[in-house]
Amino acid sequence: MDSQLQRVMKNLELNNMKAYYAEDKAAVCKTVREMLFGGAVITAGGSVSLKESGVWDIISSPEYKFYDRLKPGISEEERLEAFRAAIGCDFFFCSSNAVTENGELVNVDGSANRISSIVFGPKKVVMIVGVNKIVRDVDEGLLRIKRTAAPKNCIRLDKDTPCRTTGRCASLEKSECPSMTDGCRRTERICADYLVCARQCEKDRINVIICGEKLGY
Repeated sequence: MDSQLQRVMKNLELNNMKAYYAEDKAAVCKTVREMLFGGAVITAGGSVSLKESGVWDIISSPEYKFYDRLKPGISEEERLEAFRAAIGCDFFFCSSNAVTENGELVNVDGSANRISSIVFGPKKVVMIVGVNKIVRDVDEGLLRIKRTAAPKNCIRLDKDTPCRTTGRCASLEKSECPSMTDGCRRTERICADYLVCARQCEKDRINVIICGEKLGY
């Protein structure tokens, strides 16, 4: 680990979040398997990092009770049930849009189902984060969302927003330091609710597995 990553790990722990380092995707999967137990109730956010790392394949196995809101052919009622299952589930899996050197987690959602589960409900939150998501501070994290995470996710989710074609938030055309509310006014905008997790009251509820490889957006 380089000095920046060491600072991130140290400060996550100071902020009462459990930090793990996994050299590669295989090590990420090994860490996840060691966390889980048979029959665990699991929910997850929509995450490219979970898919790329192989973690999605683990949590969706018959060994666990996994509520898959992305299952092909899922009904609206089943999707809502998966959202509701996050309250009190054993594990909620997701990624983070950015992790700062101060050990803060920076995230944005359109419908807030992911960030609401990060702060309340699941007994354990497990984040799979590639080294490409480490930033200096919260401001840089917000810029990362507007320059990278949001545009790529809008393409993935087929959202009708300017950033999916320009590759960057419309707010950056006016300023390189825009506010959170700056940007498009489209109905399908995914940058609606922002969350910064700093020091946690419940120690080790949030678990951050940092992978030495790039993952997700």
